[in-house]
Amino acid sequence: MRLKILADESVDFRIVTNLMNEGFEVISVLKEYQGIQDREVLELAHRFEALLLTEDKDFGEWVFAHKFRQTSVIFLRYYASEIEHIRRSVIKVLREHNVSLYGKFVVVTVKKIRIREIL
Repeated sequence: MRLKILADESVDFRIVTNLMNEGFEVISVLKEYQGIQDREVLELAHRFEALLLTEDKDFGEWVFAHKFRQTSVIFLRYYASEIEHIRRSVIKVLREHNVSLYGKFVVVTVKKIRIREIL
């Protein structure tokens, strides 16, 4: 299975472009589905069998509080000044863990990467 990524509108486009340049299959909500609601984003990720890449913390609520567990999420938390570090961290986590990220909620910060099973 090849890793697919659905990049939410909230993701800095420099990160999306970097992923594409590194050879990852990325579907951009901003370019192809702009303005859709969070639930629709989750449903798209599920339909495409893609990891949802986001900077929107609401997706954590969808997964854990509302029990929308069909979608795997990579949540990025950083300050604008940390963009270069986060770009490298995202590439690292995707390369090291690849398809094993399916079924997980991943939080990527400058200091750490936390991977949690979605039950």
